[in-house]
Amino acid sequence: MIGLFNRSNRGGIVLLGVILLLVEFVRGAVAASFIPIYGEKMLGLSLDIVGTAITAHFLTDTALKMVIGWLLDRFSTRTIVHAGLLVSLAGVALMQVADVPWLFILSAALFGIGISPIWIVCLMKVTEDKRATQMGLLYTIWFIGIGSGPIVCNLLLDHAPAAAGRLIALVTALSWALSLFISNRRERGIETIPFGRQAALLREKLSRMKALLPGMILQTMGAGMLLPVLPAFAEKELSVSSSTYSLILLAAGGLTVLGLMPMGRLSDRVGHKRAFLSAGFCTFSALLLVLSTAPPFWECLLIAGALGIAYSAVLPAWNALLASYLPQSHQGLGWGIFSTLEGIGIMIGPAAGGIIASLGTEADVVWTSAVLFGLIGLFYLLYPLRPAEPAGRVSAGK
Repeated sequence: MIGLFNRSNRGGIVLLGVILLLVEFVRGAVAASFIPIYGEKMLGLSLDIVGTAITAHFLTDTALKMVIGWLLDRFSTRTIVHAGLLVSLAGVALMQVADVPWLFILSAALFGIGISPIWIVCLMKVTEDKRATQMGLLYTIWFIGIGSGPIVCNLLLDHAPAAAGRLIALVTALSWALSLFISNRRERGIETIPFGRQAALLREKLSRMKALLPGMILQTMGAGMLLPVLPAFAEKELSVSSSTYSLILLAAGGLTVLGLMPMGRLSDRVGHKRAFLSAGFCTFSALLLVLSTAPPFWECLLIAGALGIAYSAVLPAWNALLASYLPQSHQGLGWGIFSTLEGIGIMIGPAAGGIIASLGTEADVVWTSAVLFGLIGLFYLLYPLRPAEPAGRVSAGK
C-alpha cells in the first residue's frame, strides 16, 4: 500500500490516477445528479437556475485551465492541486445549504476551481508513442469516476438526500488529503519561458487547427445542454425513478469504459482519426434523436449502451488528434489552452439547456443536442482535416 504513494513510482502516476478517479466521481455526482436533483427538488430552484449553476461550475473550471497550465509549468504539482481541491471542498460544503439562487451558483463556481489542475497534470504524463492508447486508459479512469458518481448519488438522493451530500464532501476531502502525497518538485524537462513567448509558439498551432474548433466547442455544448435536464427528462418523459435512471447511466457508462481501450488501440493502429470522429458523432446524433421520442425503457437501455460505444470511439481519437498540434516543450500551457477552447461549449451548454427546457420541454433539449452532434459529424465527414505535423516539432516563433 505504501508503494501506491511512492513519489518515485513513475512520477506518482498511480497516485494521480486515484485522485483523478475521486475528483471525477464528485464532478459526475455534482454536475449530473446533485445540482439538478437536489437543487430542484430539495432546494426548490428552477431549471434555469440549475443550468446556470452547472454553467458556473464549468465556467470557473474552464477559465482557470489556461492559468493553471501556465502555473504548472512553474510551480509544483502538489501546490496547485492541493490548493484547488481545498477551494472545491468549500464549494461542495456550501452547496448543500445554499437555498438562495446566487449562493447556490457561487458554491458551484467554487467547486469548479479545484477540478482544473488534476486533469491537466494527467495529460502531461501521456507519452507520444502510445498516445491514443494511453488516452483511452486515462479516459477509462475518468469515465469510471464520472459515471459512477451520478449512479451512487441518484440511489442516495432517492432515499437519503443528506447522505448524498455528506458522501460528496467526504470524497472531496479524501482527494484533497491524498494530494499531500504528490511530489513537491516541478515537472522536469519543461522549459520555463515567459507566457507571451509560449503564446507566440502556440499561435501557429492554433491557426492550423481552425477546422477543429467547431468540434471543440459544439460537442461540449451539446453534451452540456443535457446535464441540467436529463434527470427531469428521465422522470417526466421516460417515466423512470432516479434509481432506474441510474441503470440507464450504468449501461452508457459501462460500455463507454469497456470500449475506450479497444477503440484507443484501434485508433493508434488504423490512424484514420477523421473516420472515427465522423462515425462517432453521427451515430451519437441518431441515437439521441431516437431517445428524444421517449421510447420504452428496454429500448432506452439499448440506446444508452450504443451511445457509450459511440462515445468511446470519439474520445481517444479526438484527443490524439488535438495532441498532434501540441508543442512538447510546454504542454501545461498547451493543454490549458485546448481545454479552455473546449470549455467554451460546456460553459454555454447547461445554461442554454435550462432555458430551452423552461421555454419548451426536456425532450426539446435532447433533440437540439442531437442536431448539434449531427452537424459536427457531417462537418468532419465533408471537410478534409489537414494532417498535423509531428508533435515533437516546435516552431521557433518570434
